[in-house]
Amino acid sequence: MSAGLAELLAGLRLPVIASPLFIVSTPKLVIAQCTAGIVGSLPALNARPSSQLDEWLTEIREALARWDRDHPQQPAAPFAVNLIVHRSNDRLEADMAICARHRVPLYITSLGSQPQVNQALHDAGGFILHDVINTRFAMKALDAGVDGLIAVAAGAGGHAGTKSPFALVSELRRHFQGPLVLAGAISNGRSILAAQSMGADLAYIGSPFIATVEAGASDGHKAAVVAANADDILYTNAFTGVHGNYLIPSIRAAGLDPDQLPAPGALDMGGGLKKRWKDIWGCGQGVGNVEAVVPAADFVERLAREYGEARGAMGLRVA
Repeated sequence: MSAGLAELLAGLRLPVIASPLFIVSTPKLVIAQCTAGIVGSLPALNARPSSQLDEWLTEIREALARWDRDHPQQPAAPFAVNLIVHRSNDRLEADMAICARHRVPLYITSLGSQPQVNQALHDAGGFILHDVINTRFAMKALDAGVDGLIAVAAGAGGHAGTKSPFALVSELRRHFQGPLVLAGAISNGRSILAAQSMGADLAYIGSPFIATVEAGASDGHKAAVVAANADDILYTNAFTGVHGNYLIPSIRAAGLDPDQLPAPGALDMGGGLKKRWKDIWGCGQGVGNVEAVVPAADFVERLAREYGEARGAMGLRVA
């Protein structure tokens, strides 16, 4: 891990980044994640219109500054903003300018990596982690100048890949020894340790945060996450044109047959995407570990306890 990025992440309570959840991640959730000691994040596209992003980043920065002032021995973790680097995202330049004014410390880029975008984010003082589902995309992103990779393995919520995390991490580590984050059905402390044991530096956790008090999900969405298990997840490209994992009950509730979905349309990161995701909910296969709707800090506390217990148990086995 580069010295600058290592310094940025040095104070984390757990080696965890909370993934940006479309529609669900709000300033309130990001603040709760960061003050609990993990990296909080949100998609820039959650703020609509783009001018709202300026308000949200102001809210986040001011809240974290207050926390640091009141808790000098337990400062908040940094936050990240997710930027969609796809030609259909006509807000990219405007969102980048807003993020630059707020000196966003960490960026998560998805669906494309462009050298000029990465240079602009670096010039604004940010570090860049890029979502990848295979080695080919990873090498293209590294050539374009990203600082680290997020290996989106099988079972992850949202636009996930199909590769086993064992295969994906091993292949990436053959080519890249820098910052590596693993995504894919990580929903407890044991899985965080497992990600590290495979060669990742940090774990990427998303779906369990849907079922938190601070999340912007509807009550029905939260209840569906609590009720679901891995058998309730469908992998399809029918909704956005890119394959992703979705809750089957939400597909049925929208009047669609999960076994006979319409042909996918072209990827559109504009306003139509939010409409499509309003009632058809993305979710990962790790959802079976979600037991109740709880405050985000309580979930992080549970992760920390499980992570410590797992480390202790593995130490005993090694001895």
